[in-house]
Amino acid sequence: MHTQFGMFAKFWQPGTVKTRLAETIGSEAAAAVYREFLRTLLVRFASIATSRELVFTPGDRQAEFRSLAPPAWQLEEQGTGDLGQRMARFFERAFASGRSSVVLIGSDSPTLPASYVGQAFDALAHQAVVLGPSEDGGYYLVGARGDRVPPIFFDMHWSTEQVLRQTIARLEQHNIQHALLPTWYDVDSEADLRRLDDELTQLTSEDPSWATLRRQAGNALG
Repeated sequence: MHTQFGMFAKFWQPGTVKTRLAETIGSEAAAAVYREFLRTLLVRFASIATSRELVFTPGDRQAEFRSLAPPAWQLEEQGTGDLGQRMARFFERAFASGRSSVVLIGSDSPTLPASYVGQAFDALAHQAVVLGPSEDGGYYLVGARGDRVPPIFFDMHWSTEQVLRQTIARLEQHNIQHALLPTWYDVDSEADLRRLDDELTQLTSEDPSWATLRRQAGNALG
């Protein structure tokens, strides 16, 4: 079975990433901490699944992403369109390449438990779609199996608290079996970053590999 894991990422240009977070900690600090989120996730998930793809934007920043990503990651541009169109394109390409189970995450949850991603691939052995609900009403993970992209990426209210609810309703409308993972959180605001900082204090005491991310989060908070 050929499985694929993907991660969507945006170039860490100040003023264009983590804009809600930047409102309180500044655009430079928000961009720097986001870059560390991305680096952390790329290292943590460098050996999951049969293949791994970093799906980035904008297309003219490939060199910067290549310098950040471990060799285990392939790079692919997100291309044009809204979030749903870009995600659909990722799944279409994966299925066309013969991947049997495909899981995609964003890059806003650097401490996302690896066990949740493992559970996602396990769920796809029995279900057509798997979703990881986020606390803001969206989802931090979406996965699918087979050779057909599920009809959940078009005509959605992206970046709203309705996304997960709309997605589940669409799946039920089409009688598509699905599984839900445990809920997790994205880091979008200063309150989220402080929550992450608290979590990293505990994680670093157990595993020193978290120290760089903890230091970057602390620096961003000042």
